[in-house]
Amino acid sequence: MDLFLKFLVAAVAAGTPLLFGTVGEILTEKVGHLNLGVEGMMALGACAGFMAGYATDNLLLAWLAAFAAGLGGALIYAVLTVTFMANQNVAGLTLTIFGVGLSNFFGIYMLGKSESGSLKLPEAVTAQMRSVDIPVLSDLPVVGPLLFQYNPFVYLGIAVALVCAWYLFRTKTGLNVQAIGENPGAADAASIDVTRWKYVNILLGGGICGIGGAYCSMIINGGVWLSDSVGGLGWIAVALVIFAAWKPHMAIWGSLVFGALRVLEYYVPQSMGIPAALYKMLPFLMTALVLVISSMRRSAGSRIPGSLGVNYFREER
Repeated sequence: MDLFLKFLVAAVAAGTPLLFGTVGEILTEKVGHLNLGVEGMMALGACAGFMAGYATDNLLLAWLAAFAAGLGGALIYAVLTVTFMANQNVAGLTLTIFGVGLSNFFGIYMLGKSESGSLKLPEAVTAQMRSVDIPVLSDLPVVGPLLFQYNPFVYLGIAVALVCAWYLFRTKTGLNVQAIGENPGAADAASIDVTRWKYVNILLGGGICGIGGAYCSMIINGGVWLSDSVGGLGWIAVALVIFAAWKPHMAIWGSLVFGALRVLEYYVPQSMGIPAALYKMLPFLMTALVLVISSMRRSAGSRIPGSLGVNYFREER
């Protein structure tokens, strides 16, 4: 029981960056835009968040920097696909290459300026990232470790997912946003500002992805800067959007499942003789299965936004 509890706690922690990436991509896809640049936006957020924390000793400023960096990457994508109506797939892939490359370049530049040859977050920041201690609740048996002993990123991610779910499904603006994703021409005819809300959601989604990247560089890497810190999690997040059925609150459970796959190798007895490479492959194998199954069920009806991947040109309405 104790081992299983530790496994669940580790799964939540491992799935947190996926939660940010998935929720950010859901907001983008809800307005009809498929952004394959999640990996790039997370990489930009990873670099900006880490460097801001390194320079300011403040976790909140690191979050804001990561959000701004992800938003900046999303702005490039939005200008290309909303204003200039470029191909969404090409623009997203380009953003991934650009974001990962710029993040690694700036990280190597900062490493070169460091006297020690490495970059490590100050103790003031790492102290702010330690598990939150909630009086009484954190000390409860089973429930305490399972719900009330995580780092601030975890609680922020859950809050962001719930707020985005409320925004999309419980507000008039959210319903208008979903109308844009289903049929932008009809939404435009109903006097909804299609271009504005496309920009708002794409930028907001990019900023959320950026915070997920900061989790990778600041938590997963133990507060030490490493290149390619996101490590393909952005691609898994894109598939998790389908797994979560385009619902931000369902992304919480999806990230838990994929997080469990990421840490499974540490909780299965080595005596079973399962190669370590198989465990590394599991999240990506599940990603492929999700994509295959979703494509098979598409004809039977799915929750995919009707105009996903199709640019809106008002004159063709």
